[in-house]
Amino acid sequence: MNRRRPDGIDPVARSRARRRALQAVYAWQMSGSDARQVVAQFAHEQAREVADLAYFEDLVHGVDKHRDDLDRALKPFLDREIDQVDAIELAALRIAAYELRHRLDVPYRVVINEAIETVKRFGAEHGHTYVNGVLDHAAAEWRATEVGAARGR
Repeated sequence: MNRRRPDGIDPVARSRARRRALQAVYAWQMSGSDARQVVAQFAHEQAREVADLAYFEDLVHGVDKHRDDLDRALKPFLDREIDQVDAIELAALRIAAYELRHRLDVPYRVVINEAIETVKRFGAEHGHTYVNGVLDHAAAEWRATEVGAARGR
């Protein structure tokens, strides 16, 4: 069965890439090791899962490259200091912030939904509600035109 959309994107492979990126960003955050090492470590497993390896690498390298900017951009939407955010939730927020700010080809609703689903799978019991709230507010500001159009404004 062909899951690819007309634009050639395989949504299932993208979802798998995001899940693996969450695990890789989490490992990178916890270990403090170089993001390139983490990508290399996860890339072999990624290929076996038939995920979108290029997208996985873009997410992890994008979060690494833009981390300070992403953290500054997220700060107004957080109810605590960034170092107080749960590590899984922080990884998901950074990945989603990267997608919202740098991957304009991905609809904001997809970004938010994927972040929620990965946190449901790997995070604390109610972590997904926190991530949803933060990203909903961030998307409304960062992608105001797209969000407004979707909400009929």
